[in-house]
Amino acid sequence: MEKTSETTAEYRPFLEYSKEELAALLKSWGLPGYRVGQIRRWVFARKTDRFSEMSDLSKELRTKLAEAFVAPRQDGENGETAEKAATLPILIENGVEKTLAPAEVGGTARTAKTAETGRIAEAGETGETAADGANVAAAPVGFDSVFEGRLVAKSVSDDGSEKLLIEWRDGARVECVLLRDDRGHRSACVSVQVGCAMKCAFCASGLGGFSRNLTKSEILEELLRLNALLPKEERLTHIVVMGTGEPTLNLDALLPALAEATASDGLDLGNRKVTISTVGIPAGIRRLAAENVPYKLAVSLHAPNDRIRDEIMPQNRIHPIAEVLSAADVFFKTTGRRVTFEYILLDGINAGLEHAAELARLLRNKTAIVNVIPYNPAPELPFKTPSTQTTRRFVDALEDAGIQVKIRFRKGDKINAACGQLRWSLRDR
Repeated sequence: MEKTSETTAEYRPFLEYSKEELAALLKSWGLPGYRVGQIRRWVFARKTDRFSEMSDLSKELRTKLAEAFVAPRQDGENGETAEKAATLPILIENGVEKTLAPAEVGGTARTAKTAETGRIAEAGETGETAADGANVAAAPVGFDSVFEGRLVAKSVSDDGSEKLLIEWRDGARVECVLLRDDRGHRSACVSVQVGCAMKCAFCASGLGGFSRNLTKSEILEELLRLNALLPKEERLTHIVVMGTGEPTLNLDALLPALAEATASDGLDLGNRKVTISTVGIPAGIRRLAAENVPYKLAVSLHAPNDRIRDEIMPQNRIHPIAEVLSAADVFFKTTGRRVTFEYILLDGINAGLEHAAELARLLRNKTAIVNVIPYNPAPELPFKTPSTQTTRRFVDALEDAGIQVKIRFRKGDKINAACGQLRWSLRDR
């Protein structure tokens, strides 16, 4: 049986509510529909996760929202204590650890909930300030926040990448990444599962095994937390569902989360700015086609034949390349959107000229693009990155055969946030 987060029977996270459901709830409270737009603007556009900061709402409504949407926590629940919930997250910057300052996580004394009373404290009531109130700064679960999770750690790379480690109510942890580039792209790479069952040999993301699917609200929280890392004048421009987990095995949560993210009163991203990446589950790809989802599809191919793919991607033994390509063809014919085939170059395994020639034959006459990704090493795994010359020869061979190719440049590898590296980096803390 699938493991799920435990909550009280009445509790349902704020981010699980659709706009229509939130409107119905407010109507049951005797409130007008326009309040929905106000609340959603604070959360999605103004990057505010605290009900108490929604200044155009009455104090009574802010309190009511907090009471309705902040999950009750008991000291010791699932091994959690009030002291742990109040702990400030760790910042890892260029390999050096320090505790995040309260200002770096946006906490203020006026938004604290006391562990004793569970109610929202007014400014100055607790006697704490943003400088000295650890339980104020981190906005942990059970405090005044639309978020369910607790920020455990934040890693920052000199290439502009930032990775967050979030712990959910049941103690499960996931990582998500903000990627920046010099073209102005601000991309969120999100996880969809706690762990991964696909067991790809070159990927460190599933080393801890599979635990459970993330919920719609947990996926949205990843996106909102990453968006909040950006300056006020910036917002996310792209979403890549390429974190931990297999997206097509959690579409019931992922698709509603993406619908919120792309809505004009959500994060307001264009549909074509969203990419769903799969190891190649034919049933999942066919469902995306049948529902005519407006997003891009990326299939992790990573090998030109079943022999190599069987070795590095065990899922291929269940769904070999022919089945995957057939499903991808259905997606293209149904939606009109070409498929990207991702191909990680592993030195001595799939990066030779003979492999390029075989891959070109495999994809000949398909409306597709190959995204070549030089392997990002992980210390737990034995694979090596091919040389620049080997990579260049591989790409040239594909292009000479008429295949359209892009090379994905490495981002986030210094903070274990590059392709295949997301994993529980602070699991014992």
